[in-house]
Amino acid sequence: MTLQQLEYVVALDNHRRFSTAAEECHVAQPSLSAALQKLEDELGVKLFDRSRQPILPTELGIPFIQQARRVLREAEALRLLVSDHCETLSGEFRLGIIPTLAPYLLPLFLKDFSDRYPDIKLHVHERTTENLLALLKREQLDALLLATPTDEDMFVKDCLFYEEFVAYAPKEASILEKRYLITDDIDPNRLVLLEEGHCLRNQVVNLCALQKAQSGWSNIAYEAGSLETLRRLVENHSGITILPQLAVLDLDEDQMQYVRFFQAPAPVREISLLTHPHFSKRRILGALKESILRSLPLFLQEEKVRRVVEIG
Repeated sequence: MTLQQLEYVVALDNHRRFSTAAEECHVAQPSLSAALQKLEDELGVKLFDRSRQPILPTELGIPFIQQARRVLREAEALRLLVSDHCETLSGEFRLGIIPTLAPYLLPLFLKDFSDRYPDIKLHVHERTTENLLALLKREQLDALLLATPTDEDMFVKDCLFYEEFVAYAPKEASILEKRYLITDDIDPNRLVLLEEGHCLRNQVVNLCALQKAQSGWSNIAYEAGSLETLRRLVENHSGITILPQLAVLDLDEDQMQYVRFFQAPAPVREISLLTHPHFSKRRILGALKESILRSLPLFLQEEKVRRVVEIG
């Protein structure tokens, strides 16, 4: 039995397909199949039921895979024990991030992180919250950058900053007459939302106290897949959208005329780093956190009276 065979077993459990598992392990599919068969022959048991698609672990395979994950974590801990005594940080780090944060936060810190730690290979995966949490649970990612709190309480949370929500309404004159808004100023019938699956959509629904998550007017219903689409929709048609503050950093002077902040306590979303309880790459995580905090705009570092908008 080898660590490589255990890595193949865990990858196969993660993906439930030989082709995808082989791709993750950077080996040919026949090589992975042969290694698994050799392991099963050595053990005298079948770890996976190949008669089903996607394949599933057998009754004995389930506890074996759980133990294999623990063994691989301990092996990684041994490697890190040695690397922690090295002056230079190196290795791979798999970071997940939500789509409503990635385009705005990543450009702020990635260059700084890359310049300071050239020996760390950072893999960035952009997914919705639900998908990211599933990947972290299976330890296919090292850490997540997302809005919290989540429904999952098994992970370790490290809050980084609070980001205000702002209204963007280029053609809604009544709102633009006010310097600061209250949520009652937002007409739910004029509100343009992200599509289902984005935690930011849930927060906007909660912020505006919508009984039903609906958007659009008359015979047109708008549900966008990205914040940029939301912004362009309201610029070219009508209505209002709610954006996190980082999303308006690149707006020009004319566009900023249509941005309105909310009265204090400002509604915000909490942005945190999430890790698995068995996570071991602490030094790399610390370096990543340091780069993020160092790169944040000053308005995200200020102490303000705020209220965190619930996700659920």
